[in-house]
Amino acid sequence: MEILDSSLQAYLDNHCESEPEHLQFINRETYLKVLKPNMLSGHYQGRVLSMLSKMMQPKRILEIGTFTGYATICLAEGLTEGGIIHTIEVNREMEEMLKKHFSLTSVEKKIKLHFGAAEQVIADLGHEVFDIVFIDADKKNNFLYFELIFDKVRSGGLIIIDNVLWKGKVYGTDKDADTESFRKLNDRIAVDTRVEKLILPVRDGILIIRKKEL
Repeated sequence: MEILDSSLQAYLDNHCESEPEHLQFINRETYLKVLKPNMLSGHYQGRVLSMLSKMMQPKRILEIGTFTGYATICLAEGLTEGGIIHTIEVNREMEEMLKKHFSLTSVEKKIKLHFGAAEQVIADLGHEVFDIVFIDADKKNNFLYFELIFDKVRSGGLIIIDNVLWKGKVYGTDKDADTESFRKLNDRIAVDTRVEKLILPVRDGILIIRKKEL
């Protein structure tokens, strides 16, 4: 789902950094072989994530929801030397494809892939402190994940949550459970005085949250 007019989106795509060949391959393979391929971040959103990561120069990133690894790779592009991105995927059947996709890149050794329930993996990571957290998993648990990772994000760090415009439904009259879940999430973050926040109308909406410095 893209919120912006398709002509405008095409213009934006053509006026940002080009999509690397390995990401073009992952994009194509996702659409050929995986159910719900529209869950892929894609070219423009991928460049947004890459840019944010490069601006932050993170040592540690946490991603909740790996899917086919596209966003993982984009985020990993900004890691400092010795930096690591921990990425969590609940579907073990994705392992072979993910390892293949990561092997195509120069950031393969910076990626630590975890399988299992996000709550448990986050607990297992112990006292890791993250510069960036990207939440793009089961939508009903977005706020739970936000709460679980908040104290693990450094002051000045970023929490990024995907799909927060939810096909445009959040500002409409829809009352289904998923839409109400996103409205509740957005409303809670909007009044949270511990953070600065804004929603970018990129694809299905990206909520950028900056943890205030103490």
